[in-house]
Amino acid sequence: MTAINLPAVVAEVSVQFARYEQALVTNDVAVLDELFWNSPHTLRYGATENLYGADEIKAFRAARPAQGLDRVLLKTVITTYGQDMATANVEFQRVGSPRTGRQSQTWLRTPEGWRVVAAHVSLLTPPA
Repeated sequence: MTAINLPAVVAEVSVQFARYEQALVTNDVAVLDELFWNSPHTLRYGATENLYGADEIKAFRAARPAQGLDRVLLKTVITTYGQDMATANVEFQRVGSPRTGRQSQTWLRTPEGWRVVAAHVSLLTPPA
């Protein structure tokens, strides 16, 4: 049976997730690119785009506007599976927006360190 939420592994992933979050809201594209697995197998389903492979993800990040990135994390759940796999799921709200967003990431320990291998972002429509 795979060990779930080994404290040392949770701590490692939490540090990398915090780096990702800081890079996201400050538009630090170099760190964002670093933290996504540099592979054609990496994917990111965004709120308005489907990106396949590290090259498409990098191109999206390079072209994305740098304004309006501030957000508040409403709930964060990091779960690790053994020593080398983890998920990070958050609910968030952009500053000034009534919509709640959801972000899911699958993290993998690679020779270069922890990397996001799959991600999904979606926005909920606020109740009427």
